[in-house]
Amino acid sequence: MIGLTLKHLRYLDALARHRHFGRAAETCGISQPALSMQIKELESMFGAPLVERGARSVRLTPTGEELLRRGREILLAVDEIDDLVRASQGAAGGRMRLGVIPTVAPYLLPQVVTTLAQRYPTLEVQPREAVTATLIAGLQEGRLDAAIVALPISEPSLREFALFREEFVLVRQAADAGQPVPSPDKLKEMRLLLLEEGHCFRDQALSFCAIDALGPRDLMEGSSLTTLVQMVGAGIGVTLIPEMAVPFETRAARVSVARFPPPGPSRTVGMVWRKTNPLSNEFMQIGAIVRGIGQTVRGPRTSSMRVEVID
Repeated sequence: MIGLTLKHLRYLDALARHRHFGRAAETCGISQPALSMQIKELESMFGAPLVERGARSVRLTPTGEELLRRGREILLAVDEIDDLVRASQGAAGGRMRLGVIPTVAPYLLPQVVTTLAQRYPTLEVQPREAVTATLIAGLQEGRLDAAIVALPISEPSLREFALFREEFVLVRQAADAGQPVPSPDKLKEMRLLLLEEGHCFRDQALSFCAIDALGPRDLMEGSSLTTLVQMVGAGIGVTLIPEMAVPFETRAARVSVARFPPPGPSRTVGMVWRKTNPLSNEFMQIGAIVRGIGQTVRGPRTSSMRVEVID
């Protein structure tokens, strides 16, 4: 087809992701009229509408959806050719779009970015914080190069690289320090504070407590671990957080922290990327660096927490 360019495909991809001409144009670094003109030009090439334009949002027509599917395959292949060139040069460099789940990002990401900048001066880390489902979609669609998530992901197209294992700890009111640690059955009877839907950490905590998807009446939700811990400090309930979050989240809250006796709840944090990515060897080297950072971040404070007798 004469006139079809990669730029056309990238503009269509942005419009499909944002469902809004203004936001898509901003992402692409062009004006809204310019984006609209490019999409109209693309529709003229096809001789058919690709976009349904609504008052507040847009959606793709069936033809637009099919072009998007094929276009993303092309864009991904082009990006991987760029990665192949980078891989042939040996040392890690260029852009690395790295996704991180919210229950890891605040505690691990700053040191990861700083350390990688020191180790690989030509590497530009572009981080993005999002829930697991969003990160996996970003990897599969070529909008991310790698992601730090809780394993396993079990996606055939992705390679998994384990970084470290960490336990979940119980956070409760300061007055409860020294009290027996409740069993999972006891936790089900308490007002349990958890992250909102979409967070894998929520699902892991529910699984430990053997709570079904509907949850008990006293189960409450928050948007971040910081919110949950502050609510516990206000006497609203109890919560579970990963051990790497303890030094950050409990220093400004009147709470106590205790480990569960083994086998307590835990997760494996790892790095994933597309198996077809030519930079796989470089990602394994970066993963080894992140693994060392993770061991440092979890630190001595959590390892010295007292394990109390289960109720």
